[in-house]
Amino acid sequence: MTNMAARGHHTAAPRRMVWLVGPALVAGVAYLDPGNVASNMTAGARYGYLLVWVVVLGNIIAWLIQYLSAKLGVVTGQSLPEVLGRRIRRPWARRLYWLQAELVAMATDIAEVIGGAVALYLLFDVQLLWGGIITGAVSIALLAVQSRGGARPFEFIVIGLILIIAIGFAYGVFVAPPDPAGISGGLVPRFEGTDSVLLAASILGATIMPHAIYAHSALARDRFTPTVGRSRGGEPQPVSRGVVLEDLRGISTSRLLRATRWDVTIAMLIAGSVNLCILLLAAANLAGVSGTDTLEGAYAALWEGIGPAVATLFAVGLLASGLASTSVGAYAGAEIMRGLLHLRVPLLARRLVTLIPALALLAFGVDPTLALVLSQVVLSFGIPFALIPLVALTANPEVLGGFRNRALTTTAGVLAAIFLAALNVLLVWLIVTGR
Repeated sequence: MTNMAARGHHTAAPRRMVWLVGPALVAGVAYLDPGNVASNMTAGARYGYLLVWVVVLGNIIAWLIQYLSAKLGVVTGQSLPEVLGRRIRRPWARRLYWLQAELVAMATDIAEVIGGAVALYLLFDVQLLWGGIITGAVSIALLAVQSRGGARPFEFIVIGLILIIAIGFAYGVFVAPPDPAGISGGLVPRFEGTDSVLLAASILGATIMPHAIYAHSALARDRFTPTVGRSRGGEPQPVSRGVVLEDLRGISTSRLLRATRWDVTIAMLIAGSVNLCILLLAAANLAGVSGTDTLEGAYAALWEGIGPAVATLFAVGLLASGLASTSVGAYAGAEIMRGLLHLRVPLLARRLVTLIPALALLAFGVDPTLALVLSQVVLSFGIPFALIPLVALTANPEVLGGFRNRALTTTAGVLAAIFLAALNVLLVWLIVTGR
């Protein structure tokens, strides 16, 4: 395909930077999923303002990781799974890599579907199994929008859900505001016993999630890589390899990366602020209250302590969190399969398959909080497999050319990878040993 022929299949580049914002907001939903809600509520209720610094630190690390993921997608026009799928030569190695990534995606889906089911139970007294089915059905509808309507409509819907999440979780902070002195004191890094270390690891483990790394590179690719139409399954068909992306886009890669930095900054500010509000809400109003280590217990404590309005909005935010995050998680899972196995499985078909583990847990009556904890353990194993290749690829001049990481960025990425890998090992060890 010639450059002139390919140009006929894309629209003119937007002139305003604001129209380039969006992929990071969608990927940022992973930082507002039910696992984050549970970890932050428990931390605030047990230790007050002690772990405020952990939420801030996690957000800073998340900014770097999500920017590197988006940069890979923007510069190469490929997702992280696609790049790895081409560079891992041996089929058995590629399949093994896919297997661990697929398990991570399924564990993510378990936490998010269960979170939506719990929210429906709290709001409408819907049985958990039916709540999981409803959550899955809504996520399928959202994925239909993405597969047929493209990236932009899907982004608008998810951003709308983010607004609901933000209102639901932040409202209580304004009704019952936290102590400014307590917040300031919580910015000083420290722990109080082994359990506080476990909660800190849980907060970071629920914040930095492998599927968000895979998804963000794909979201950036889908938004900024011109296409030549769609397949029968509704997936965009990329332009031929070798065509200069910058010419097709009608906008410089440098400008796209500047917009991406703004996009990631806005998304992480929103996610970080909401997570901080959840912890502060619990620290100011639920400190020392028993039973708040479960979502149902936190809801009941908010209802009795602050009032039904705050509790209801909390449950609404939890529902929006489950719906938005499970859709993005399914999108990431489909991309993992397509990029690593070179199989094009329609998003909707794959969504039905990944619903089975979550629905099975609900059908057999597994405690939702236990399921959330176990899903976080599985996610912990997937962090190094996503983060280490991301840092290595974005530092490689053969992959990103002149847009490769600077030495300082690579150093920060390596330190983040080592820190998170060690922390997740610690998290698994503390949970397994019961400490």
